[in-house]
Amino acid sequence: AGLLMQGGYLGGCFSAVYHGMPAGLIALITGLQPILTAFAAAPMLGERVTRVQWLGLALGFGGVALVVWQKINLQGLEPVSIAWALEALCAITAGTLYQKRFCPSFDLRAGSVIQFVAAFALLLPLALMTETMQVQWSMQFVFAICWLALVLSIGAVSLLFVLIKHGEATRVSSLFYLTPLATAAMAWYAFEEQLSALALAGMVIGVTGVALVLRKPDIPATEI
Repeated sequence: AGLLMQGGYLGGCFSAVYHGMPAGLIALITGLQPILTAFAAAPMLGERVTRVQWLGLALGFGGVALVVWQKINLQGLEPVSIAWALEALCAITAGTLYQKRFCPSFDLRAGSVIQFVAAFALLLPLALMTETMQVQWSMQFVFAICWLALVLSIGAVSLLFVLIKHGEATRVSSLFYLTPLATAAMAWYAFEEQLSALALAGMVIGVTGVALVLRKPDIPATEI
């Protein structure tokens, strides 16, 4: 799971950005993760996805698309960046399913150390082969590293593991739809970025979709 989530997913996203892919397009591609997880959850985990949840997954993806649509620029897009984004999508999907099926319960401290070591072993050789290993230190760089290490790699991933332990993979994955929506809201609040009517509509649709996925049915679920 560490190789897939920490190395494959985060490494794939950062590599796609490095090769020029806009963040909005990465969010749209990786936004397919809840849908892929739902398709695989039935045969791999025995989870049942209701028609209402499928509707919610579709609405969630549509909401993400509306929020990031105006920030997507395909001009000069390199095929390698698309490959990295698709790799990240497959990695986070496989990592979520693997974690839920084989090791949903584990000590977060010990398990996180093992996963970090596994991701380190994967990414260090790649960094040595592709990077200069020279750092230009700045406050912005230090802040970015601290945010990525503490908030993303430790905080967010640990929270994901807790959610996977206590919830169904499909429901947990649907929460990924909230990331672009929350990012747009934070950019509006912190940096005074204007939110278009399209983006606002996307937020409403996305939140509605997630709510439908998380909603527990009053009657036995109908398997699709």
